[in-house]
Amino acid sequence: MQTYRVLLLALLATACMPILAQSEGGLIVGVEVEKKIDKKWSIGLLEVDMRSRNNFKTMDRFSGGVSTSYKFNKWLKADAGYKLLVCNNREKISYKTSGNYNHWRPSYWGSKHRLYASLTGSYKFTNKFRLSLRERWQYTYRPEETIERWDFDEAQWEDKIRAGKGKNQLRSRIELSYDKKRALLTPYVSAELYNSWAIEKVRYTAGTDIRLSKQHSCGVFYRFQDTRNTDESDYDPDMHYIGIEYKFKF
Repeated sequence: MQTYRVLLLALLATACMPILAQSEGGLIVGVEVEKKIDKKWSIGLLEVDMRSRNNFKTMDRFSGGVSTSYKFNKWLKADAGYKLLVCNNREKISYKTSGNYNHWRPSYWGSKHRLYASLTGSYKFTNKFRLSLRERWQYTYRPEETIERWDFDEAQWEDKIRAGKGKNQLRSRIELSYDKKRALLTPYVSAELYNSWAIEKVRYTAGTDIRLSKQHSCGVFYRFQDTRNTDESDYDPDMHYIGIEYKFKF
């Protein structure tokens, strides 16, 4: 009974946290290895990243994938790829119609599979700046899984089957970048919309790529993610991200 009371107090404190903080901070760290086949075709042999949340205190996601891209000409490029996402799902409290607690599902790790395909059109003007528009379709599938949740009425743990779910999204990104050949810094700003019959997220990003050598580069950026019409199971608060990326081409 004492354990039940401690658990209930912890849940009450957690439920009040979103009221105190409407947004969170997180870190994104990514590594990419790209093999250039010829002047038009390249393959992303390794694309991994990790993300944190809860003001940098909680691991949120790991991902890894492969991709390929093909440049038709100076202004049009296509790419496609696959990613495996391993996500730390947030805890969830459900309520009865009377307003009392019904179930508590603690945070847990689960996997998702993602396929995507994109077309990017760009236009360079004044020999220094490039404006681009990318349209990306992505399909994300979450397999069926069995998770544990606490039943407050029975005061015990129970297994709950979370059904598999697939989701299509269209991601539209517009970007303005400084594009000068062999420049040390390539700063950029972008805005991206996530659309699935309604705008679900808007991402605003500002950063710069840093050319270290012909094969090595890194990047740093700040991103604000505005979350809007998302499903309850996919909910994330508004996020402030700091990002660090490293890329190797050969």
